[in-house]
Amino acid sequence: MSTALQSVRTSMQKNLRQGGLAIALIAIILLFALLTDGQILSSQNISNIIVQNAYVLVLAIGMFFAILMADIDLSVGSVVALTGAVAGVISVNHGMPWWVGVLAAVATGLLVGVWQGFWIAFVGIPAFIVTLAGMLIFRGLTMIVLQNLSISPFPSGFRQISSGYLNGLLGGYGYDTFTLLLAGIVIAVYAFREVRSRRRSVSNGVPVGSTAAFWARIILIAVIGMAFAWKIATYKGTPFVLIILALLILLYSFVAGRTVIGRQIYAIGGNKEAAALSGVKVQWVRFWVFVNNGLLCALAGIIFTSRLNMAGPKAGQGFELDAIAACFIGGAAVTGGIGTVGGVIIGGLVMAVMNNGMSLMGIGIDYQQAIKGLVVLGAVAFDLINKKRASVTA
Repeated sequence: MSTALQSVRTSMQKNLRQGGLAIALIAIILLFALLTDGQILSSQNISNIIVQNAYVLVLAIGMFFAILMADIDLSVGSVVALTGAVAGVISVNHGMPWWVGVLAAVATGLLVGVWQGFWIAFVGIPAFIVTLAGMLIFRGLTMIVLQNLSISPFPSGFRQISSGYLNGLLGGYGYDTFTLLLAGIVIAVYAFREVRSRRRSVSNGVPVGSTAAFWARIILIAVIGMAFAWKIATYKGTPFVLIILALLILLYSFVAGRTVIGRQIYAIGGNKEAAALSGVKVQWVRFWVFVNNGLLCALAGIIFTSRLNMAGPKAGQGFELDAIAACFIGGAAVTGGIGTVGGVIIGGLVMAVMNNGMSLMGIGIDYQQAIKGLVVLGAVAFDLINKKRASVTA
């Protein structure tokens, strides 16, 4: 009996450790639900949190891969502004189709990635210096492109990127059936993959947690996921940006966890010299990571500009801090080699919920900064405490 209880306790500690940040996010949501009389959990507000913070989550994904290699990108806010400016000049000033502006913004982001990747990977200048210079260069180019003027309004097709919703495809009475069906499919696929992964681990002799804890986690995630889907479904349906974000999360989670280049990125962050000796082409991997980051900055710039319906010379200021904070809150290590895409997304949601909750409470920006810093510190400390417990019980 004592052995069984010890096994259950160890399993609970493992699941708590792995889901520590998610628990912290849920606790923050519940706290603000009490403080705002449930306003933060309204259908409209939950949808708004996703729409208003999608660009930060996109930036955080790109930033994560740079941090994973023990690098960093301080230029992402300026690249957001530059790509938004290019889209504005093409689709507004020159009157070309909105999708041409999108393609031009994507091309600009890729060029930025190539530029910075070259100096970092092949010339050997530290990423901190290159991207710090890039922050100034691309901000200056933004002002030149816009001639220090804001561009607005954008074509309706461009605005739909961040303000559009999939609604009414399958009908529904007071809710969008398609949104609920989509959520159900995603949860079913997730549960299937978790079960298959557990069975594979068992067949290979890899230790796993208790069956009860495993199914409890699956059921909890399913309940939370369907509750979130119901809130979205009872407002306007599935936002386009949520679909974009979900596809990016799936893609980059697969790249990080299931591909050769993903393992190489982790290896470089863990020990660059050892990775090079094992045959990893460190220079090319670092180059492509920054090219990819330029692409994701362009996507974030398109989403942000679409939501704002304006391209301005001051757009994107401070975005790099939000992206970096999301990564570190989400479990990425400063020294590289540690972290997951899912953790970074949760870290970004922690920041988003904090900003939204304090705004609903009418807290001034001065107090918001102090409170946000304390909550960020608490979330990271909670995760670190769980990791220390893991090392003690291991």
